[in-house]
Amino acid sequence: MRGGWLGRIGRGFVHVLLVFAIALSALWIGFCLYFQLPFGDAGRTIAIAGWALFAIAVIVLTFSRRKWPASACYVVAVLVFGAWWSTILPSNDRDWAPDVAHSVSGTVDGDIVTLHNVRNFGWRTDEDFTPRWETRTYDLSQIKSVDLILAYWAGPTIAHTIVTFGFENGDHVSFSAEIRREKTQAFSAIAGFFRVFTLVLVAADERDVVHLRTNVRKEDVYLYPLGMPKAGMRALFLSYVDAGNALNAAPKFYNTLTTNCTTVVFRLIRALDPGLPVDYRILISGHLPSYVFDHQGYQTGLSYEEFRRRAAISALGLAAGDSPDFSSAIRPPTGLFVPRDLKYP
Repeated sequence: MRGGWLGRIGRGFVHVLLVFAIALSALWIGFCLYFQLPFGDAGRTIAIAGWALFAIAVIVLTFSRRKWPASACYVVAVLVFGAWWSTILPSNDRDWAPDVAHSVSGTVDGDIVTLHNVRNFGWRTDEDFTPRWETRTYDLSQIKSVDLILAYWAGPTIAHTIVTFGFENGDHVSFSAEIRREKTQAFSAIAGFFRVFTLVLVAADERDVVHLRTNVRKEDVYLYPLGMPKAGMRALFLSYVDAGNALNAAPKFYNTLTTNCTTVVFRLIRALDPGLPVDYRILISGHLPSYVFDHQGYQTGLSYEEFRRRAAISALGLAAGDSPDFSSAIRPPTGLFVPRDLKYP
């Protein structure tokens, strides 16, 4: 009797797991069909409705003696879907939106790095701008700073991440991992899970990529200097050059969770310092400042609240306008803090 009850409980638990697995996978496949089928709205609606009815029928049959044949049919359907899904590949050859029309590439000759397709747009609005793509040269022996810039565009938990490098002559260049949209596409965080967008690495002048967020989009923007020795700055800069060249050679899909602006930055920095721990704040980018405060070795003497307050640059960006001295204007002359050098290889 006791063994019988335990057996029933065990079979019931397995059945619940089976139904949950079918329902969850059917939902995910439904989203994939919605974002990827090329049949138009009516065709997609019919296909998704058919898929939903099939999944519901399989779930209902799991409560009958036909449980395993129904499950086997569902597995076959999933395998067919997987074969089709594997044919959806990223590409660099599309009719791209103007701001992501080019991905940065670079060549290295000793200390001299030449970056091709550095974006330097003159932004008036998101739709009204003067496009400029430039070739610029940087001397890595003159590199002097690395800053992390966070632009909050959707509340306190979501921020776009930018890393910017400063040089002794006053030049700054920023790297921003972004969604590469086609001209007809609009951003969708949900679509970003389903192979809709590719990843692009944009190199840009700060009067482009930062000014766009402080002055045009009126986002809440913060700048945090990162403490590392020159060898680390150089290695990080070169890792961005390598990443840009790699994306030009072999495109990758953007993924809202696993391959986005923040996770790309984290992977590059962690390649320099493997001791940096994985943390939920890497995925929830709006909380990166507390990660920086906890793990980047800053000796500020500040509370976390004051640390963040001093990093705010939106008002400085608005005051600077389109000034040629925009980069120096958004950096308070006293600095945010005195960093302790991290030990990068």
